[in-house]
Amino acid sequence: MNAESISAADIDTLQSFGMTFRKAEYIKDFAEKVKTRKFALQEISQLPDNEAIKALASLKGIGVWTAEMILLFCLQRPNIFSFDDLAIQRGLRMVYHHRTIDRKLFEKYRRRFSPYCSVASLYLWAVAGGAIPGMKDYAPKKGGNRGTRRKDKGSQKQGKTV
Repeated sequence: MNAESISAADIDTLQSFGMTFRKAEYIKDFAEKVKTRKFALQEISQLPDNEAIKALASLKGIGVWTAEMILLFCLQRPNIFSFDDLAIQRGLRMVYHHRTIDRKLFEKYRRRFSPYCSVASLYLWAVAGGAIPGMKDYAPKKGGNRGTRRKDKGSQKQGKTV
């Protein structure tokens, strides 16, 4: 497979590989840009992280998170730490017992883990996925009083909790 063959394929053919219509359109658009040299794919590996993310995120269907994952997994960049990755945020909450992770706190951990943020990401994903038994997520529970104990009006006179 190369840009020319993908560009020449029709959407139905691309969908037959198990992707949605929208993703097939994005892949076809990307292949066309590579084929016509409107996007210099080979140059991405030479760019600094922030510029590579910006270039990749300029493509249809690729956001910042996807661009960061391309850098981490495909280009094996050592210092990728994605604020938009919910599992990384969950791992940080679990390891450091935070209720929430805002941008400022996230950047504190980015500075701490740099220049090895990609390794930290892998460990935090493992923690968030349950690799260490007994760890819990300290995020506030959603949905109000669901699942909490409360006194029932009929039981209050008798001192019972339901």
